Amino acid sequence: MTAVSEQIGTWVSEFTRQAPAAPWIQQLREAAFQRFVDLGFPTTHNEEWRFTNVAPIARANFPVALPNMVGQALPPADQFLAKYASFHQNPFVALNTAFLNRVAVIQVPAGTVLEHPIELTYEATPGAAVHPRTLILIGANAQCSIVETYKGEGAYFTNAVTEIVAAEGAVVDHYKIQRESREAFHVATMQVQLGRSTNFSTHSISLGGALVRNDIGAVLSEGAEATLNGLYIVNGAQHIDNHTVIDHAKPHGASHELYKGILDGQAHAVFNGRIIVRKDAQKTDSKQTNKNLVLSDEAVIDTKPELQILADDVRCTHGATIGQLDAESLFYLRSRGIGKEEARSLLTWAFAQDIVDRIKVQSLKDSLEGILFEKFHEHAH
Repeated sequence: MTAVSEQIGTWVSEFTRQAPAAPWIQQLREAAFQRFVDLGFPTTHNEEWRFTNVAPIARANFPVALPNMVGQALPPADQFLAKYASFHQNPFVALNTAFLNRVAVIQVPAGTVLEHPIELTYEATPGAAVHPRTLILIGANAQCSIVETYKGEGAYFTNAVTEIVAAEGAVVDHYKIQRESREAFHVATMQVQLGRSTNFSTHSISLGGALVRNDIGAVLSEGAEATLNGLYIVNGAQHIDNHTVIDHAKPHGASHELYKGILDGQAHAVFNGRIIVRKDAQKTDSKQTNKNLVLSDEAVIDTKPELQILADDVRCTHGATIGQLDAESLFYLRSRGIGKEEARSLLTWAFAQDIVDRIKVQSLKDSLEGILFEKFHEHAH
């Protein structure tokens, strides 16, 4: 038996012991599982996974548990589920769809303005694989904030898929907080479909996990505006990979992207940001920036911006920086009687603060500031 068929084999037995579902879900599950078997787990020969070796996930033998979701679970809206996050190219989306069970469905009716954020918290089952599935449907001209949080204890595998559909004129502020345990695997795909003149922003904050991969895709209609921000903080032997794809499908779209990373220890981070501007998407305005702060000699960052521009009347810029703490600033703080480690943590905090300041949900901002203060402070002692 080859290693690959052995890896698939454990999933086959998990798949066959699932309780049967409604015929249309059963059909979807079977098509997705077949696709997963055909694709297998990606290897580093696959360009999309060149810097991320998922062998530890493929080798792990986790039984499947149902997602523990704190929030509401409604029957899925048939015509939207699995229409956006395609399982044809991504084996992890295929695996999630094969184990489709509880779906968290959030529906915000047209014209509704929600004052309080919608909060979804997924807590993993130790020693198990969980496949959380979320479908968020936002009506025309509705306004809302959504906070997705992933956490857990011990070793486990979270494989999440979130689909967001925002109708014309909607304003959506989305946050994803990944606080998995340090022994956990976390793979997540979020696919966003933006209607005409929508305004969508997402902030991806990654703090935990041993091996983490975030895939975010957004397709923009005419006049849509998308903001993709991210902050990843890794140390020890943590590995995090952020892949984003912004697809300007129609004219007059705007996108802004700022991802910042802080790396220490032997950590490895990957940022791959692709911007596609379709042939008809004239007057597109797109800006992408990836900034990394590397605090140790052993930490590694691989950053790769990609532009695929098929229209001629566009403004697209991208840039990536990798740097260490500024020696002059360190010297200045030390000359003011601040200890070396404390000076380091102050400067690290300032680098992260830029993303934290963009968070509009005050309670989330406060709790994140607390977590980061502790993180950088424990480092200083």
